[in-house]
Amino acid sequence: MSTDHDRLVELRRELHRHPEPAWTEFWTTARVVEELRRVGVDDYHVGREALADARLSVPDDEELETWRERAREAGADPDLLEEMAGGWTGCVAVVEAGEGPTVGLRVDIDGLPREEAAGDDHHPAREGFRSETGAMHACGHDAHATIGIGVLEAIGETDFSGTLKVFFQPAEEVIGGGRPMAESGHLDDVDYLYAAHVGLDYPTGEVVAGLEGILAVTQFYATFEGEPGHAGARPEEGRNAVQAMATAVGGLYGIPRHSDGASRVNAGRVGGGTATNIIPEEAFVHGEVRGETTEIRDHTFERARDVLEGAARTHGCSVDLEVQGEAPSAASDEELVEVVHGVAADHAEVTRATRRGELGGSEDATFLMQRVQDNGGLAAYVGVGTDHPGGHHTATFDVDEASIGIGVDVLTEAIAETAERY
Repeated sequence: MSTDHDRLVELRRELHRHPEPAWTEFWTTARVVEELRRVGVDDYHVGREALADARLSVPDDEELETWRERAREAGADPDLLEEMAGGWTGCVAVVEAGEGPTVGLRVDIDGLPREEAAGDDHHPAREGFRSETGAMHACGHDAHATIGIGVLEAIGETDFSGTLKVFFQPAEEVIGGGRPMAESGHLDDVDYLYAAHVGLDYPTGEVVAGLEGILAVTQFYATFEGEPGHAGARPEEGRNAVQAMATAVGGLYGIPRHSDGASRVNAGRVGGGTATNIIPEEAFVHGEVRGETTEIRDHTFERARDVLEGAARTHGCSVDLEVQGEAPSAASDEELVEVVHGVAADHAEVTRATRRGELGGSEDATFLMQRVQDNGGLAAYVGVGTDHPGGHHTATFDVDEASIGIGVDVLTEAIAETAERY
């Protein structure tokens, strides 16, 4: 492809300097729109035009406004910021190029709420594009957004005939943006959908045509409420919420595995209480369950609900259970895996074309994949290998920028061939 690799690297580094967590991707969305305009894409939908009213884990108004003001100060388009008020971030880009099927590409755009490494041995810090926001692109979403722009520009250099839609999805890291984008209506005419992710412990030069092992997930927040009491003078008057929480944690890890496939349970954050001499009246568990299939996930979550409610009753407390994020499982269709594998095998910079490999986690691109598949279409989740010195979600994560060009090339050619073949 003749798409300027240096310019894509520059864009990726600019995005890397300005990461924004879920539903605060104001500057990022505005910057993506700026690039859409630059490459000649004038049909795009932002915020409420790109999402159904089904968002999960949206920050409070104060946090949203803080990030929106930061985006304004960083030079984001004021009109776009107005459209995105309330955390309605993300966009859908549409290119109509004659008769043919509608092919979609989903890329995610949010960062993670963590500090980035600052030492000279960390490439972004050494080269001057370390995060300036206090958040971090620690999972490669800056590269994903860049690949999306690259594909939109490169598709015009192919024989593609049909409609291309690129979904710049917010809030993947909280499993909160996939469903509203899938239910937006923009997927309803998509015949074929690709989703993509860089890294995942696959090295630069390897392309995985169909990632498997995408676990269904439900993330939850359980709040226990009891009654306070003086821990010395009147302990019997209290109902200990921390005791209920501790009982629940033990019970969660005691949920039996499922014979139909893998399941996971984790109590990732726990806490409660205010002082050593007060019977704690409030405690919480922030956890998740996963399953190899959506059905296994649902079964495990119902057992988790029983455990949480039983622990509360045991200690005279109540519990409020809130689902904060969820996504189903999904599988890549063989027809699209075949297309990507063939394209990758013919690419000069691809050192290994792998038909299928493990993702080993969860992803809410599955909502978009499922939507297309339920409508009779096909979908595949593609892995673009990249050398990363730190693991995903760590302070030292980075991508090998050579993988951006590989991703653009392979996905562009796969989209063009899909439209021609099917």
